[in-house]
Amino acid sequence: MAKKREVSSPAASKRSSKATVKLLSGGNPQIPKGDGDAPVQAYIAAMPGWKRGIGERLDTLLEQHIPKLQKAVKWNSPFYGVEGQGWFIATHVFTHFVRITFFFGQSLKPMPPGPSKDKNARYLDIRENGIDDEDQLIDWLKQAAALPGWLKH
Repeated sequence: MAKKREVSSPAASKRSSKATVKLLSGGNPQIPKGDGDAPVQAYIAAMPGWKRGIGERLDTLLEQHIPKLQKAVKWNSPFYGVEGQGWFIATHVFTHFVRITFFFGQSLKPMPPGPSKDKNARYLDIRENGIDDEDQLIDWLKQAAALPGWLKH
């Protein structure tokens, strides 16, 4: 069983001075499911250490480059989609990296480097040194957002 750590979240402390966010295995914040920007911002605020900066940068890039962006937290992970098209990526915190899952990453050119057991998905793992090629990431985000998304709720 994964050891749970607790950390105070700035977003959570605005709601209640006693509120804490549990960190699950690898430091992934346990945030209740919810639609919209608020649960995603709570998740990002609870990301430990350098990983928070990755979450903030990715969220900013998505807001800058993807029209009709929608956000939610599902299964302790932020999901990003396009209104009316479904979800195109999710993120998740692991011990040594932040993973971006491109739900239809096999369709992206070039394909993101991380293989998946899912025939459609591809991963991009971002480590402590940050985003290696931000221009390529933006291109993948735009390509992914243009595809029909994952519609499972």
